[in-house]
Amino acid sequence: MNASPTDRERRIDPFSTAIADGTQLIGRLVIAPMFLLTGIAAISDPQKFIASSSLPAPAVALGAAILTEMICGSLLVIGYRTRLAAGVLAGFTLMTAAMSHGNLTESTQFAMFWKNLAIAGGLMQIVAVGAGRWSVDFN
Repeated sequence: MNASPTDRERRIDPFSTAIADGTQLIGRLVIAPMFLLTGIAAISDPQKFIASSSLPAPAVALGAAILTEMICGSLLVIGYRTRLAAGVLAGFTLMTAAMSHGNLTESTQFAMFWKNLAIAGGLMQIVAVGAGRWSVDFN
């Protein structure tokens, strides 16, 4: 089920539906590169990410993070299995906020924590609304 406007709604108000279609595409294209670029950076310099990790198995966590960011980020761009990809990334982002930015007494960590929550909120909107008409998911 896609929350995009129906054909009847498109005929009644084509301007609003065009805006909705465009903003759904732009929203996906704006949020996905953050994950793709982070995944590429982790591939380029894995030791930097492993050294900064406080997890018990940092290499395994890094591999899982790279796969999650690259696969789900790519799915968001093309709009395929978008709700699933956005849901996985929302969970990943919430987990990252809790595990990496939990020191809320430090101002930078506090800001990063809330930034991650905001990103997760945007991803949850994609889960709720779907990819939109300009996507592989649209049928």
